[in-house]
Amino acid sequence: MTTPQSFAFARWMRTINLLLQGLLFTTFFGGLNYLALHHVWRFDLTQHQRHTLSAETRAYLDALDQSVELVITIEKNSDNPDLAKQRSDIIGLLREYVASTAGKESGRITLNELDVYRNLREAERLGINRANTVIALCNDRRQIIPLAQFYETTDRVATAFVGEQVVTSAVLSVSNPSRPHIYFLAGNGEMQPGDVVADRGLSFLADELRLRNYEISPIDLMQTREVPEDADLIIIAAPESAYSAFEVEMLRRYLSTRAGRVILFLPPAIRHGLDDLLYDWGLVADDVVVLDTDPASVTERGELRIAAFDPDHPMTSSLINHNLPILLGASRVVRPDPGRPLDDSLRTVVLAATSKTAWGERHYMTRDPQLYPVYNPGVDLKGLAGFEPRERLAVVATSERVTPPRNIPFSVRGGRIVVFGNADLISNRQITQRGNLPIVLNAVDWSVDREVRLNTRPRPIERFQLSLSQTDLLRLRYSLLFILPGIAALFGVVVYWTRRS
Repeated sequence: MTTPQSFAFARWMRTINLLLQGLLFTTFFGGLNYLALHHVWRFDLTQHQRHTLSAETRAYLDALDQSVELVITIEKNSDNPDLAKQRSDIIGLLREYVASTAGKESGRITLNELDVYRNLREAERLGINRANTVIALCNDRRQIIPLAQFYETTDRVATAFVGEQVVTSAVLSVSNPSRPHIYFLAGNGEMQPGDVVADRGLSFLADELRLRNYEISPIDLMQTREVPEDADLIIIAAPESAYSAFEVEMLRRYLSTRAGRVILFLPPAIRHGLDDLLYDWGLVADDVVVLDTDPASVTERGELRIAAFDPDHPMTSSLINHNLPILLGASRVVRPDPGRPLDDSLRTVVLAATSKTAWGERHYMTRDPQLYPVYNPGVDLKGLAGFEPRERLAVVATSERVTPPRNIPFSVRGGRIVVFGNADLISNRQITQRGNLPIVLNAVDWSVDREVRLNTRPRPIERFQLSLSQTDLLRLRYSLLFILPGIAALFGVVVYWTRRS
C-alpha cells in the first residue's frame, strides 16, 4: 500500500515538483517574451542620445503608409575590424527603424541580413548582386546605399556618422514615387542649384534637398511662358535684375489660383521688381541694410547673429529648442506691410528678428559719416518686429492665405510665401553655419505642407585612446598577476576560518 511516507510516493512528488517548476519557468519566460514583443520600452542613456532617431525621422516614419524592407549585405564575421565596426553602427541604426514602426499596422519597416555569397537564390530574388551595402526595397522600387555614404570623412578618416540621413532619404524615395518638385527661378541672374561657386552657388542646398526626396529643376518663365503644373514650390534666390510685369503676373496667378508656394531670398541693394506681389501678400521688403552695434549680435566676420525667433511657428521652434542662431551677411528688413488693406484671410508672421540695438540704414550707399553708419531717427527703421520685445527688426517673414469656405467649420489653405531679407545664408559658403541650413529646410518643408520640422544631425564619432607608460604597464601586470589573486585567496582564507569557528 502506497503511503505518503513511501519511497514511490516521494519520487512521484519530486517528479511533479520538477514538472511544475519547469512549467513555471516556461510560463514566466514566455510571459516576459510576450511583454518584450508587444510592449517595448526603450531608453537611450547616452549623453547625446546617440541611439535615438530624430524627431524629423520619426515624423516621416509615422506618416509612412507602405512597408519598406531594409537589406544589409555586410558580412557578419568579417576579419576587417573597420568593416565590423561599420556593420555594428549600421545594423544598430536599422534596428531603430524597425522598432519605431513595430506597432504600426501598415507602413512597417523590416530588416533582413543577407549574405549574397551564401544565399545566391535569395539575392537573385531580391535583385541584389553586391555585398557591403544597404538596400531599401518597396514594391518594385529600390535604392542602394554604399557604405561610404554613411560617414563623413576628413583626410580619409571617418568623423561623423550620417546614416540616419541617408536611410531616411532612401525610405522616402522608395516609398513615395511622386516626389515634391522644386523649381529655382532663372533668367535674371539668380543663384542656381547647379552652381558650385562658394559665394553664389547652391549645389550644397540642392544636394540636401535631393537627400530629402525633393526633385530639383531650374526654370525661366520667359521661355516656358507659364508655371509648370507639377510645381510644388518656386524658389527665387537673389535676382540681379528686376522681373518683368509678365513674370510677376505668372507668379501672382500661381500663388492665388493654384495655392502656390514661393520662397524669396532678397538681399539689399537689388531691384527685384516684386514689390507689388509682396503687397498683395501683406509684406514689404524695405530697401535698407540692417546694422547692429551690439557685439553679442555680430560675429568677428561682421555677420549678424539672429537669435530672436517666433516660438510658436514650426519653421523656427526647432531653432529655439536646439539653441541655433542663424548667421547672415548683408540683410534687408522684411516685415508685414503696415499699409496693407484689411484681409481676414491673410496671415502674416515675423519669424526672425534682430537684437534691440539694430536699425535699418537707408543711406547705406553713402560714405557721409553723419549719415552712415549712424542711426537717424525718423529716417532709418527701428523696432518693427511683430513679437515681444517689439524693439526689433524683422529679417524673415511669411504670409499665407487661409480661406474659410461657407458653412464648413474648417479652413482651406491657400498660397504661402516666405521672404528672407538675405541670400548668402543659402550659398555654399554659408549654408552650413549654425542654424542656416535648418531654417531653410524647415521653410521648404513648411511650404510644401510636410509635417516634419526638425533636421537630422550627424552623430560625431568619439575615439578614445589609453596611453600607458612602461611603469604603468608593469604596475598593471603585477596587479593582475599578484594583487587580484591575493585578494581572492585572502577572502577564501577568511571564509575558511569563519566556517571552522
